Amino acid sequence: MIRLTLRSLRAEALRMLLSALAVVLGVAFVAGTMIFVDGMRAGTYERAGTFDRHTDLGVYSAGRELLPPTLVDEVRAVDGVAAAAGELTNTAGVVGVDGRPVLGFTVLAAIPTEDALRSYDVVAGRLPDRAGEVVLDAPTVAKEGFVLGTPVRVGGSGGPARPYTLVGTVDVAGTARDVGGPFVGMVGPDALALTGERGYGRILVAARPGASVSALTDRVRAAAGAEATVKSRQQILDEAVEDAVRNVDQFRMLLLIFVGVAVVVAGFVIANTFAIVLAQRTRRTALLRLIGATRGQVFRAAVLESAVLGLVASALGVLLGVSLAGGMGLVMSRLDVPVAGGLTVSGSTVLTGLLLGTALTVCAALLPAWRGTRVAPVAALTEAAVQPARSAGRVRLTLGAVVLAIGVAALVGAASAGQLILVAGGGVLAFFGIVLFGPVLVPALARVFGWPARRVLGATGALAVANTVRNPRRVAATATALVIGIGLVSAFMVGARSTKDGIERSVDAQIGTDFVVSGIGQDLPAALAGELAARPELGVVHEQRRTVVADVEIRAAHPALVGRTLERVLAGDAGRVGSGQVLVHRELAQARGWQVGSPVTVQGRSFRVAAVVTDDTRADGAPVGHVIDMADEDFAALFPAQRGYLAEIDPATGVSAERARDAIEAVLGRYPTVNLMDQGAYKKMLTGTVDMLLVLVTALLGLAVVIALVGVANTLSLSVVERTRENAVLRAVGLTRGRMRAVLAIEAVLMALVGAVLGVGLGTGVSASAMALLTRLGGDFHVVLPLGQLGLTLGVAVLAALLASVLPARRALSRPVVEALADQ
Repeated sequence: MIRLTLRSLRAEALRMLLSALAVVLGVAFVAGTMIFVDGMRAGTYERAGTFDRHTDLGVYSAGRELLPPTLVDEVRAVDGVAAAAGELTNTAGVVGVDGRPVLGFTVLAAIPTEDALRSYDVVAGRLPDRAGEVVLDAPTVAKEGFVLGTPVRVGGSGGPARPYTLVGTVDVAGTARDVGGPFVGMVGPDALALTGERGYGRILVAARPGASVSALTDRVRAAAGAEATVKSRQQILDEAVEDAVRNVDQFRMLLLIFVGVAVVVAGFVIANTFAIVLAQRTRRTALLRLIGATRGQVFRAAVLESAVLGLVASALGVLLGVSLAGGMGLVMSRLDVPVAGGLTVSGSTVLTGLLLGTALTVCAALLPAWRGTRVAPVAALTEAAVQPARSAGRVRLTLGAVVLAIGVAALVGAASAGQLILVAGGGVLAFFGIVLFGPVLVPALARVFGWPARRVLGATGALAVANTVRNPRRVAATATALVIGIGLVSAFMVGARSTKDGIERSVDAQIGTDFVVSGIGQDLPAALAGELAARPELGVVHEQRRTVVADVEIRAAHPALVGRTLERVLAGDAGRVGSGQVLVHRELAQARGWQVGSPVTVQGRSFRVAAVVTDDTRADGAPVGHVIDMADEDFAALFPAQRGYLAEIDPATGVSAERARDAIEAVLGRYPTVNLMDQGAYKKMLTGTVDMLLVLVTALLGLAVVIALVGVANTLSLSVVERTRENAVLRAVGLTRGRMRAVLAIEAVLMALVGAVLGVGLGTGVSASAMALLTRLGGDFHVVLPLGQLGLTLGVAVLAALLASVLPARRALSRPVVEALADQ
């Protein structure tokens, strides 16, 4: 039986090649992901402790407060300390040689001046030794054309950009300080001044040679006080590696989710393939049974065949995975996403790929192999070349209908129950309901979608529809594989479009000006709003600032803009908000017994209630409705250190938008850490992440869709083999070659179209449930269908199905009619 099985595989190598393609692609995705992530992990381990190579101890704040600069001197004076320096990491901005900010998120770090603590890899020049000096990463210097010894303008939230002398370049690639943008390094006092911070994030300590690190730790801990934590070198390195590896592991988990989808789809495809192949061998199996083969031998032979096929396909998948991992690295580099390490092909990755692909193939073949041994030998020899199509059992269909109904009910009721788990559970149950009820649902939809073909092409279209639905289980399994991939893609498409629409409506409601100035990764510089307000071309300049005091959120407000978010003014006049006059929201007024004219004390200063209002925004860090709006100048007087990340600007009366933009840009030229946008650009910035995520998800799920379409081609190709004599009879009685191609093309299109439509419906339902839940939880989201994208998805599925029908049609027409009629 073993020799017979291997000979059968060799004889049908071409037929099984397409069957193995689903396994090849699934294993390639798995192996490529593991190889790529293992390379990242190796690079992460290598460079995790880059900036602590000479650090013996580290002093950290026990809470959220920064460590004061005076503590550095106190630690430095401890007996046994060779050097101590404060370290600060923050964000900044660099002005290029063209006078424009250098694009990309900029990391700023305070670099120690003591040689005993310097752990940076210098590419050219040297590290900064004194105030007024700066180093940049080598790629930024090369890209911008900066020259060592010349000034480079750097700015932060502490004030406008000022020139610093460029004294060197460093290599930070693959480290935690490589985020795709510039890196700026300067001495501690300059970093504090530039960022406006009042202390350091940690203090680095180097021990004197021969000093006891244990005893030094105790002395440093005593000097630092109870509010600081002292960590050893090993603790620092362990935490650095843990943080870096945690990020890699999270990225790996994200990829493995999509890998799992691809593997599940491949399982559907390969199971359907074996069901068809083994059904087509009914006569051969019966003959083996007649000459003495037992059911167990036949079953084991089929399992062995699947194992050999799975092992060969898995090996090819691992080889393809190496190329896929290299392609992922290339794409990341083209997108300027920093990736540490190269490609790492480990034995565990190869073994995992081989075992997974082989196990997947064997498991998918078990049920078809078992069914193939149940037919009585004599009965099988009297039948046609294949087993007749069997309808699904009543138990399966009833269970499928129930599961599908429960899934739909869970999706509908998720918002009312306020449970996210119902959205996920409802989607999964609806999918399994489609799988179980598919033998009835899929053929019914195929008949509906095939109606135009029957009307236009007559007998040819009717023949194609009849061929499509003649085996309900087979067409249901083929279409179901598409439901998974296209369903998830559609869910993300509808969710992304609905989320973008919600964000855009929120901007329209909350931003009432022509221009918006926002901080890049940080709050706005302290002096920026004042400089903008001083320009005569600008009429409204409002920096959005807020803070929480005693469970009450205090917001800065502008009289010209305060009404844009108000739902209703319950009492008083909202336009009177100004010096000494505040707006109090309803819930807070009711809790405190305040009315219009009531005195309100904030930070020891007395105000009067100008109006009691309600709005559609939620308090941040305070109970709902516990909000006070006060004029900008009053807020600045009470909370001078409180900054915002966004400023709204309108032109002065009679000033054109162009003149106002020029005035704003004249001020912003000194502040490289801020960005100027109009409302449209601001919306695009907020929704850009959604678009990027959608592209990434679609690309990752695209492989699952490709595998499912391979399943369509596979099913059609094997069906052509099954219908060799039938097709020959049709050709003999006058069916032209063109009409034969049309029959097969319509079959492929119907299978793909039914799967795609069910997937789009399922994905849209899941997204609709999620949007309803978000609205119930306090958002403002509505389902918005991206008809163009969904239509493109259906169009691509149909086009791919047409292409998938080309090879089966060529095979059906390649044999002469007389030879095909003699086929047994």
